[in-house]
Amino acid sequence: MSAPQDFNIDYLAQLARLALTAEEKAKFAAQLGDVLHHIERLAEVDVTGIEPTAHAFPIENVWQADVARPGLAVADALRNAPTQRENMISVPKVVE
Repeated sequence: MSAPQDFNIDYLAQLARLALTAEEKAKFAAQLGDVLHHIERLAEVDVTGIEPTAHAFPIENVWQADVARPGLAVADALRNAPTQRENMISVPKVVE
């Protein structure tokens, strides 16, 4: 199938930052024309009564329950801190 004339292959190559030879431009223009032709054929499919979906299968929440549980003790959390002050890690000031 020949490439349609409603797109500029040079502009598309520039957007994709591709340096194409004349042969590559002809080949890719024909391939892009074929892809666009197939996309146009999808518009012919009757989809009345079909609910739009984002996924082919239903998605269910697979996260485990959010249950409160004890965290690290303050002493354990501060064990490797280079410096600490009032049960917090103390770091050098980086913004004036």
